[in-house]
Amino acid sequence: MSSAAHHVGALAGGIKGIAKSGMTSQEEFFKSLVLEHQEMVVNTCYRFVFNREDAEDLAQEVFIEVYRSLDQFREEAKLSTWIYRIAVSKSLDHLRRMKRKKRFGSLKRLIGAEDPAEDIAAPSYDTPSETLVEKERSLVLQKALDTLPDSQKTAFLLSKQDGYSNQEIADILKTSVSAVESLVHRAKKNLHEKLYAYYANQ
Repeated sequence: MSSAAHHVGALAGGIKGIAKSGMTSQEEFFKSLVLEHQEMVVNTCYRFVFNREDAEDLAQEVFIEVYRSLDQFREEAKLSTWIYRIAVSKSLDHLRRMKRKKRFGSLKRLIGAEDPAEDIAAPSYDTPSETLVEKERSLVLQKALDTLPDSQKTAFLLSKQDGYSNQEIADILKTSVSAVESLVHRAKKNLHEKLYAYYANQ
């Protein structure tokens, strides 16, 4: 069984622990939501955190919140938009926690303790040389993305990585299409400048 499939199984198995008695239809509906949206949620989280295990853990958190909040869902937005809005929020919260840990790690280095920051995992590739090259590119891109404001980073990832339309992104972020266009444009400009500066010095 794959890691992602294991996480989905854990979610499905944990439903009974979350659900109130006599809500079988809601449990079944939730299971269908997990099966339909889990891959996209994991991928969306991964775009932010660059770590498959963290992305799968975040997806679990997303679907737990989805289940607990189903009765609060308002049909002004599509259900998928609501789910991915939660995924984006969970991912950004995770990144903020990681930034706090890194700041704490820097403080510990100053007083002579070990830095607890973990290496960022990269996707697997066919050969060791490909792995090294792609890992470097992934780390460079992540560092550049991490310098962007949350709003620019989110709009850029949803647009260029996940393929959402500007209208869909506007719905997810609860903003206007023109604001999304501006955010994506500024993110592209900032990333271009940062990546150009990095590779020009190589």
